[in-house]
Order: sequence, then C-alpha cells, then structure tokens
Amino acid sequence: MDKLLELLADGKVLEATIQTLIYVVIAMGLGGIFGLIVGVALTVTRQGGLLANRAVFWILNFLVNFFRPIPFVILIAALQPLARVVVGTGIGDPALLFVLTFAATFGIARLVEQNLLTVNPGVIEAARAMGAHPLRTICTVLIPEGLGPLVLGYTFAFIAVVDMTAMAGVIGGGGLGNFALQYGYRQFNPIVTWAAVIIIIIIVQIVQVLGNRIARKLLRR
Repeated sequence: MDKLLELLADGKVLEATIQTLIYVVIAMGLGGIFGLIVGVALTVTRQGGLLANRAVFWILNFLVNFFRPIPFVILIAALQPLARVVVGTGIGDPALLFVLTFAATFGIARLVEQNLLTVNPGVIEAARAMGAHPLRTICTVLIPEGLGPLVLGYTFAFIAVVDMTAMAGVIGGGGLGNFALQYGYRQFNPIVTWAAVIIIIIIVQIVQVLGNRIARKLLRR
C-alpha cells in the first residue's frame, strides 16, 4: 500500500491514466474514421450493394480478414518496419499509436459492415427509387439508419483498444498496462497491479454506460 501511495504522490498513476486515455482517443479517432470508410465500402460493394463491385469487395474483405485476427503483440512486431516508414520510428508512442490505429481500423471496419447490414433494405430502395445518388444514400440514409448499432460497435471497439494499450510497454510506450507491469507485476506488488486494473475497469464502465445510453436514444428515434 505504501508503494501505491508513493506512486500516487509522484503523479505516476495520473500520468499513466492520461497516457492510456490519449492512446485510446487518438487510435479511436483515426481508426474510427478509417474503419468507417472501409466498413461502408465493404457494405456497398458487396453483391447486391449500392455500388456492387466484386474485385473491390474481395480485396477489402481479404485485408480485413488478414489483419483483424492477428494478436496485437504480434502485430506490433510485424508492423515495426512499416511504422519506421510512416512515423519515422519503430518504438515509443508514435509507433504504438500507428499500430493501435492500424488494428482499430480493421477491427472497426468489420463492426461497421456488420451493423450497416442490419439496416432495412427497403429504406435504401426507397431512397434509390426517389433518385438519390449513391453517395447521398450512404450519407443520409445508410449511416443514419445504422447509427444506433454503430454506437454500440464503437463502444465495443473502444474497450478493445483499451485492452491493446496494455501491450504498450513492448515498444517503450506507457499507460496503465505498462504501469501495472513495471510497478506491480515486476516488483511483486499486487496492490499496485490491482489499482491499475480498477482504473481501467472504471474507464471501461463509464464508456460502456455512455455508449448504451446514446445507442438507446438513437434506437428509439
């Protein structure tokens, strides 16, 4: 307990919490946008879709199926050469954010596709019958109609990204996962480890409650 109080006084706990939140917000911001684009493309290019294109759908579907199942700790190592090219380094926060965004993009893309497929095809057909352009149909009908399930999907993705940040220490990143390993597990101090776990659980619970409330309001429109 003394060690935990010492870390609290030094600001280490607050610093690790802020680092985790920064990692997740940036990864969800960028990965959320890229994932939405890829997910919508998967939805509209599939057979019978608004912009059906077998070649584009096959390539996107292959990329999502290829990268999504890779365990995050292995993805960190596999993407190090690409991270050096894109962000100039294979270690530290820039490399971690690159890999987090990459993983979030493909994970969210599948969630977006699955949720948009639940939209009533009759609504889309009605928009097309009224002469709406495909892009307009996507922006004003497809995405708004699937907004409730999409919020739940993004909430799920947020929690998954929080889990991924636990591996930050592998490439010199910080955050609560690295804090728990460095000051808790490696120094045989379970109180510090559990303090980090409880903070993560609180963050996840807050986001889950907010996501559920927003989705419930959207679904009741």
